[in-house]
Amino acid sequence: MNLNNIKPAAGAKHAKRRVGRGIGSGLGKTAGRGHKGQKSRAGGFHKVGFEGGQMPLQRRLPKRGFKSAALKFADEVSLGDLQALALDEVDLLALKQAGLVNHRVRQVKVINSGELARKVTVKGVGVTAGAKAAIEAAGGSVA
Repeated sequence: MNLNNIKPAAGAKHAKRRVGRGIGSGLGKTAGRGHKGQKSRAGGFHKVGFEGGQMPLQRRLPKRGFKSAALKFADEVSLGDLQALALDEVDLLALKQAGLVNHRVRQVKVINSGELARKVTVKGVGVTAGAKAAIEAAGGSVA
């Protein structure tokens, strides 16, 4: 294989549709736009959501809720996950390498869910009050 004989896959390239080029083309006269009306005219279109002057749907419905963009960079880990993890010292990097949190995550919080029966040191990771008590009860510490 050489650069001079590389070709696109069969069917990947096709000629642009040439409208308004006579009856035989199948797209002559009105060029596939139908007869009259706003959509048939050059430059005759409207913005997304416009309903001809009727109050648009996005304005008729009430505004509701908010979802923080920061949520996709936050995650949580349970005490049960820490128990299964065979490490004495847990930090953000260790959780990413173990696959417990996504590689994009910047903030992690340990939640009080599951059982922790061994000593674990948690560093640089958020911990809920209940999870902190459970970690310290098992002989671990939160830094």
